[in-house]
Amino acid sequence: MDKPRLSFWQIWNMSFGFFGIQFGWGLQMANMSAIYQYLGAREDQIAWLWIAAPLTGLIVQPIVGYCSDRTWSGLGRRRPYFLTGAILSSLALIAMPNSTALWMAAGLLWILDASINITMEPFRAFVGDLLPKEQRKSGFAMQSLLIGLGAVLSSALPYLLTNWFGVKSDASEGAIPATVRLAFYIGSAVFLAAVLYTIVTTKEYPPEDLKVFRRMQADSAGIGRAVTEIFRGIGSMPRAMRQLAVVQFFTWFALFCMWLYFVPAVATQVFGGAPGSPEYQRGNEWGGVCFSVYNGTAFVFAFALLALVKHFPARTIHRVCLLAGGLGLVLTVVLRHPHALLFSMLLVGVAWASILSMPYAMLSNAIPAAQMGFYMGVFNFFIVLPQILASAGLGLLMKHLLGNNPMHVVLLGGVSMGVAGLCVGLVSKDVDAVAQTDAAA
Repeated sequence: MDKPRLSFWQIWNMSFGFFGIQFGWGLQMANMSAIYQYLGAREDQIAWLWIAAPLTGLIVQPIVGYCSDRTWSGLGRRRPYFLTGAILSSLALIAMPNSTALWMAAGLLWILDASINITMEPFRAFVGDLLPKEQRKSGFAMQSLLIGLGAVLSSALPYLLTNWFGVKSDASEGAIPATVRLAFYIGSAVFLAAVLYTIVTTKEYPPEDLKVFRRMQADSAGIGRAVTEIFRGIGSMPRAMRQLAVVQFFTWFALFCMWLYFVPAVATQVFGGAPGSPEYQRGNEWGGVCFSVYNGTAFVFAFALLALVKHFPARTIHRVCLLAGGLGLVLTVVLRHPHALLFSMLLVGVAWASILSMPYAMLSNAIPAAQMGFYMGVFNFFIVLPQILASAGLGLLMKHLLGNNPMHVVLLGGVSMGVAGLCVGLVSKDVDAVAQTDAAA
């Protein structure tokens, strides 16, 4: 069907749920390593404790994408998954900071990640469902903007609660600070409210031929058929998707290095604290501020992306942004002063804005519309596989090669992101040609 062009505010409404999703992700990324250490985890254990995040994405996203492609109800195609995931995520965010043991926090991370993935995956397909091709880059850039805004507020929230609102929190080993608990409670409410806003303000297009759609539903029903089609789809991935996979692998390995170890690196190597000490808590909060800066930069740079995509190919934009992000992470190891770290995070933020939008903009024009949700879910494989590798291997590297120094892992992440930028050159120029044709349409 010919899809009408949507206004700025219509694209804002359909993307606003991502503000809530990223609010939840931001709290998790900025605080989970510290939560584990508050509960007694060593540096070499942190990576293993994070393995829930990539494994749940590996399993949940393709299944949810496959099912949402074949769903039509009174609430639509993607919105039932938005709502289910948002409710489960909000409950998990309330429970997480009340963990009293490592096993409890790790188990809740499995639940939280699975729930967020249920909500997040259909949002990527939502853009392809509702926007004409010439507006898809703008749609993904809008998601990037709202992701940046949500992450800015969530990452800095414990610091703001302590320093702006006077919330007192005496950190000690085995106890999660009150500022972290309150931040997660606020995040729970924001997550659910933002997703509900998108559900209420944005309607979905019904299948063009409902009878044919119902017949397709019946023909593909059953777990066995679903598994067969998922593996068949993986084997027949479009060429552009395979090329982008290499870029995604090195990109997300770099990001996981940063997410797992940047905050502990700041707390221990810059502020000189040990878990449970006041210095460690201040370092943890400052690490959250640094995360807020890179997410804030992504938020601001997303406005620039909305303009840049009209004049430059997505391939060129993504290459330059990834190289900037790699440089930022490398500089983190050199710039040991707390305020100097903010500069390196500016460069990481430029990369993050592009990571959240350009690969999906390129991919969305290279996959069949009827399988948009499924292939967006499969694309997630190349995000979670490097994260699984990081979770399984970084602990051993920390213990045997990196001297349990988390700053060395951040440096490894910078090198990996630089490699990802160079690998963008492996992606066919045909992707740029499609994007340019669409932009001119």
